[in-house]
Amino acid sequence: MRHSVQGAALLLLAGLSVAAAEDGPPIPKFAEDTASAGVVGTYKGEWQYMVGGGAASFDCNGDRYADLLLAGGESPARFFRNTSMAGGSLTFAEQVSGLEVDSVTGAYPLDVDSDGIMDLVLLRVGANIIMRGLGECRFDPANDLWGFEGGDGWSTALAATWEKGAGWPTIAVGNYIDRAEEFSPWGSCTDNWLHRPAGDKGFAPPLALKPSYCALSMLFTDWNRSGMPSLRVSNDREYYEGGQEQMWQILPGQAPALLTEKDGWKKLKIWGMGIASADLDADGYPDYYLTSMADNKLQVLADPKSGKPVYKDVAFAKGVTAHRPYTGDDLKPSTGWHAQFDDVNNDGLLDLFVAKGNVSAMPDFAMKDPNNLLLQNPDGTFIEAGDKAGVASTDSARGAALADFNMDGLLDLVVVNRNAPVQIWRNVSDAPGNWLGLALHQPGANPDATGAWIEVKAGDRVTRREVTVGGGHAGGQAGWWHFGLAASPEAEVRVIWPDGTAGDWQTLAANGFYDLAPGQAATVWTAP
Repeated sequence: MRHSVQGAALLLLAGLSVAAAEDGPPIPKFAEDTASAGVVGTYKGEWQYMVGGGAASFDCNGDRYADLLLAGGESPARFFRNTSMAGGSLTFAEQVSGLEVDSVTGAYPLDVDSDGIMDLVLLRVGANIIMRGLGECRFDPANDLWGFEGGDGWSTALAATWEKGAGWPTIAVGNYIDRAEEFSPWGSCTDNWLHRPAGDKGFAPPLALKPSYCALSMLFTDWNRSGMPSLRVSNDREYYEGGQEQMWQILPGQAPALLTEKDGWKKLKIWGMGIASADLDADGYPDYYLTSMADNKLQVLADPKSGKPVYKDVAFAKGVTAHRPYTGDDLKPSTGWHAQFDDVNNDGLLDLFVAKGNVSAMPDFAMKDPNNLLLQNPDGTFIEAGDKAGVASTDSARGAALADFNMDGLLDLVVVNRNAPVQIWRNVSDAPGNWLGLALHQPGANPDATGAWIEVKAGDRVTRREVTVGGGHAGGQAGWWHFGLAASPEAEVRVIWPDGTAGDWQTLAANGFYDLAPGQAATVWTAP
């Protein structure tokens, strides 16, 4: 049974007295709860599990606390129900859920049938599976029921959206190299798939997205604010021939169209592993962080008014190249995987977490490669604080999730490691800034409002977040959207819904959770 400590935990007002670097942002503190939280597991395996290893966080029993599914690789995936108390230590209970499937590389929560119960798409070495949520954290395979063809590939990426007028989502699946080419894999990338709805009866046979170049991350994103999200694909140059990063235009009723140099798309080749997106420069358009091996990118639109997808890399100028370890004496190039923007110190500025880990004893890259926690400065640059914050593990990380697991307004962290145990940290910052937790709900199809934009105005700063399914590396999240407010006691909030309708601005008191729906006043939710 849970009890509430919100009187203490949710009224941490003003006074950013978190330990801070001199002339820098407040530095949060994390305590590792791995030994006590009850979350155990290892992403195991060699060749076919050198990539993947995702974490999915979502609520499956209606208590609004984020539960966890961890990919297991050669071992079965493991599900953990969140039993934490508001403001208390992180605790989870392993539970048989139906998700205990082998050969899982990653998982993304998605309410596929829009029934208000979260489903999951499991990416696998072998047939991918949509697991239908039955309530109370129980799941059954739904491929046959919904006409979803799981294939027999090596799947490593996923993104989903709702096309205009559709009652079912469009799901893109990224596939890696030919499973039969273990000893000669170069140039053997297999086709990515686009699963579109078949009316109101599930899914049509998948379309092959040709050419495909060994995708490790995908994201449907409204890059030009047209109301029609395109599909970004980040690819691993280690195994493709003649490939590059990609953007597909996906318009209702039309075949997918690959953007080319004629459209303004510039050729870029990286060891693409993860995508994170956020509007960092407050120009109203999403920016993209692309993880790679020693060459991470931060892309911003060069000229938003042009309407062309021409991007410039500002990673060096912003201090987020994260190209080699920042602690220890292993100074070879780094390898980045899962990336996520979120405000870990509640100062109103989005920070950046990057999971790090050598692919598989590659001699030219660091073996002791600490995870990055890059904190944003008021001028838009970032400083490294992973070691000071306590999350600089050098295990070989893959997937991760920043989420408020104990509902105290502070983002916690879970990291899945390859051939090493999962780790989980609780955010124990003494006096961070104020915050909001927001959840979107709309009637009918797409109940979680994928494709919406959330805008939060605190003081003279507006933070915008695009509601997406995909990105990261092999794992995603569903549930509360977190916004730090610094010292502001309240914020103005509005939602631009997927159909383009802009809701009214509403003033919400800081340090609370709110449900938002079209045409309605926000309602307060209190953590039990």
